[in-house]
This record gives sequence, C-alpha cells and structure tokens, in this order.
Amino acid sequence: MRRRSRIRTAGAAVAALTLALVTGCESLEGDGTSSSDGGSEAPAAGHAASPLRNPDGTRPGLAPVTGDADRAAARKLIESLKTKGRGPKTGYDRDEFGYAWMDTADGVPLARNGCDTRNDVLRRDGQDVRFRSGSNCVVVAMTLHDPYTGTTIEWRKQKASEVQIDHVVPLSYSWQLGSSRWPENKRERLANDPLNLLPVEGRANSAKSDSGPATWLPPSKGVRCAYAVRFAQVAVKYELAVTAPDREAMLRQCGG
Repeated sequence: MRRRSRIRTAGAAVAALTLALVTGCESLEGDGTSSSDGGSEAPAAGHAASPLRNPDGTRPGLAPVTGDADRAAARKLIESLKTKGRGPKTGYDRDEFGYAWMDTADGVPLARNGCDTRNDVLRRDGQDVRFRSGSNCVVVAMTLHDPYTGTTIEWRKQKASEVQIDHVVPLSYSWQLGSSRWPENKRERLANDPLNLLPVEGRANSAKSDSGPATWLPPSKGVRCAYAVRFAQVAVKYELAVTAPDREAMLRQCGG
C-alpha cells in the first residue's frame, strides 16, 4: 500500500507542476491549434494534444508549444531539472525494464486493461484505427500523424516497422543517468508509461537510438519545444537527472 501511495504521488507531482506552470496565463492556446504569434502549424486534423495540457500522457500525440506564455512555462519546467554526467552503459539490458509492452506495470495509466502497452498507445494516437477480427485491442491498421517528421503514415501491421514506439526518455539513457539503481518495478513503469511513449516513423526512431536532446531532436522543427517539454515531464515524474548539455539544448528549443 505504501509503494502504491508513492507511485500516485510521483504521477500527481508532474501533473501538479505542469498545471501550475500554465495556470493563470491569459491566453492559453487550445490543443493542436496555432497561435497568433506566428508559431508552427499544428499536426494534421488537430488530433494531437499539447504536452502542457497532457501531463499524464493519456491524450494523443504531441502538438507544438506556441505562444509566449506557454513557452515561458516550458522553460520553467525544463529549468527545474537536475543535471549530472552520463554514466557507463555497463549492465544495461532491455529485460531490466521488464518484458516488452507488459500490461502489468502497476502505477501507470492504462495498466491492467487487458491490452498490451504497444497497442494501447497505437490506439491512443492513431486515427481510423482498425482491429484484428474478434479483438478490440490488437491494432492492425491506422492513420498516424507522426509528430517527429510531420508526415502522415497509412500504417498496416504487415509492415509493422514503419511505425515504432519511441521511449521519449530512452531506457538506456535512463540507465546511464541513474535507473540502474532503481527497483525493477520503477523501471517497468518508465518503460510502459504512456507519458514516455509515442508512436512515430520507424526511421526517425531508429536514428534517435538512445540519444538525448543535445544530439538528437525531431526533424520537424515546430515540435521540438513540445518534445523537450515531454522529455522534461518524464524526467520530473521519475526524479531522473539529465545531462547539462541536454538541458541546455531543451531550453534553446523553447526560446531559452
């Protein structure tokens, strides 16, 4: 019971911090819309939510952060991050974070709903989603508006690798910044938390690998501040430090 209380507290903390940073602004942009300050265009169909309006990751996509008030809130969130050097990768293995796409990572949204994490986030972000016959879980086709490249992908399960699930904060990165010392159930939460997961173009995800924001950013420049915010939200929720160059790169994307 005490462990579950800590899990709820961590999730509530990032939500409260994000909400505090945007509450009180006079003109907050709606999800997936452009602001009047010449900000980047929104993803197609307005399907994506701003990370500042989506602190638990249960809403789809990654809409641009636009407008002076929201970008200031983004910078304040990023500035709250602690920094440290990136340690060795010694001992890292994907299995240290549980088996892939487990539905039993207690303490994160969508856990134990009878559908694995991969299909949960495909269903969350996809449009015109189609399921395997007899299932309301296994996604076999959908339209994805990829935030990283700004392209629209007509995805079919027969070519599964065209869409991959990105860990915004890569698991190997987290290992080198301290998750190697976490209990396994906390690593399982990081690996399966919708806040840390985005379906994106497979090639973009492969190019990112385990890079931090100082060495890789989404090709679509309009979403880079939003990406930095999401990276920061995950780091805050899991009390994970980032490298100093990564924090500096994240601030630059939001005008800092």
